Amino acid sequence: MDTNHPAWIDITAKDADASRAFYAQLFGWRLQVIESLNYALIDPDDGTLPGGIGQQDETRPAGVVTYFSVPDLDASLARAEELGAKTAVPPWEVPGLGRMAVFLDPDGNRIGLWQD
Repeated sequence: MDTNHPAWIDITAKDADASRAFYAQLFGWRLQVIESLNYALIDPDDGTLPGGIGQQDETRPAGVVTYFSVPDLDASLARAEELGAKTAVPPWEVPGLGRMAVFLDPDGNRIGLWQD
C-alpha cells in the first residue's frame, strides 16, 4: 500500500446519532454501529474512504480528523513535532489492525497518523 494517503476519516459529533443520520442521508453511507463504543463504522465501497462517526466526550472534541497512512508512525510523529506540531493523542495500538496517533499542526488542526 502506498504511504501518506488518506486512510481513515473520523467524525466526532456533539450528537452522534443525528450526525450518523445526516451523513447516511447526504452520502448514502451504510453505517454499522458498535453500541459498546458508541461508534459507527462507515461500510466503505469503491468510492468511500473508510471511517467512522463517534460521540464527543471529555477526551474527544467535536470535529473531523483525517488519518494518513505512514510507514513509521513514531518517526512521522517525531518529524511533525520537529516542524512545530504538538501531540494530541499519543501512539496507541488498535489490536490486530495497527497503530494510530493524532497531532495538532501549527495552525491547531487535528491530523491523524496510521500505521498498519
